[in-house]
Amino acid sequence: MSPAAAPRSPAELFRACSWIALQGFGGVLAVIQRELVERRGWLTPEQFVEDWAVAQILPGPNVVNLMLMLGDRWFGVRGALAAVAGMLVLPLGVLIPLVLALASVGDSGAAQGALRGMGAVAAGLVAGTALKLAGPLATNVLGRTPCALAVLGMFAAMALWRVPLAWALLMIAGPACAWAWQRLGPAR
Repeated sequence: MSPAAAPRSPAELFRACSWIALQGFGGVLAVIQRELVERRGWLTPEQFVEDWAVAQILPGPNVVNLMLMLGDRWFGVRGALAAVAGMLVLPLGVLIPLVLALASVGDSGAAQGALRGMGAVAAGLVAGTALKLAGPLATNVLGRTPCALAVLGMFAAMALWRVPLAWALLMIAGPACAWAWQRLGPAR
């Protein structure tokens, strides 16, 4: 399953990463899924889900990991460097002066209220994106029901029972990965 398009150059990848990073205040899952899958068509929904899953288990920021992997896939080391630079350079150039300018008003009630409002919006974006990402699970080797049970299990382990992430991954994702490996069989 190949995407309909790919970036034409590392420079285009740099610009796309900068655009994604500038939109991602406090998290970019919804933004990056929309940009890479829906808007630019660089990844299919299935590819996005698979690559995002790998990016999440690597150390470091998920979105930087994802763009690093994709940059390397499309253009090798030049693409990886362009992607990471795009994720960091321009956003830092905007963020540092903004932080310096707004440092004195950070404790005001209006600023705190605005941040709470942004948190609610971010939660809604994450929930909406989760629903979008559920579609590709139909083609997952495990199928929708086992994937949904794994999601519910992870939610219960972490949110309800306060199991640390590393242990929850070992208990739930580990067996799911082993089962997927077994189901793939000789096709691996």
